[in-house]
Amino acid sequence: MIYGYIRVSTDHQTTENQRFEIQKFCEKENIVVDKWIEETISSTVDLNKRKLGRLIKKIGKDDLIIASELSRLGRNLLQIMSILHYCMDIGARVWTIKDNYRLGSDITSKVLAFAFGLSAEIERNLISQRTKEALARVKSEGRHVGRPLGSRNAAKLATREKYICQQLYSGNSRYILARRLRVHRDTLNRFLMGRGIEIPDLETFNVSYENVDG
Repeated sequence: MIYGYIRVSTDHQTTENQRFEIQKFCEKENIVVDKWIEETISSTVDLNKRKLGRLIKKIGKDDLIIASELSRLGRNLLQIMSILHYCMDIGARVWTIKDNYRLGSDITSKVLAFAFGLSAEIERNLISQRTKEALARVKSEGRHVGRPLGSRNAAKLATREKYICQQLYSGNSRYILARRLRVHRDTLNRFLMGRGIEIPDLETFNVSYENVDG
């Protein structure tokens, strides 16, 4: 099965130029496109939401995808390489006209696949290194990295505010209540302060009460 793949990014662009290039190429190679896949969509859209993604899932051994150039397939080198690597793994072929690539199961394609895979790995490592350096810089500046501290526990306490107030007004200490709620007492204190709930600890209340009796 031979597929002609055409993609443009906006409605203001036309698919006719790419179709003409592919048809002219096929006439020269004496082959015929069995099915055309056209889409107007940005390459930044997830591959699974693109017609190309659905096409890749259904192609098989010896199938051929013809595109005007590699950039029509993906948004960056890593995505394009993963698409080509998958196609070559299953024995499908990818040909491009402007780039003049003929990727299939031959030795040249395998060499290219190795080079592509190496390039993708290098890019992943570079991205990882840049991320680590950025995180280190943020930490060195004293800024918190990741989820806000205590946000998960604060959300959990918010759903039990009525219970917390009832327990504290009944005389239970913050320490005991924090243990029941499985949070640190400081977390509970911050939650109470944030909600404007002023309830003395049981220990403080008892000391004040004894002083009054005396």
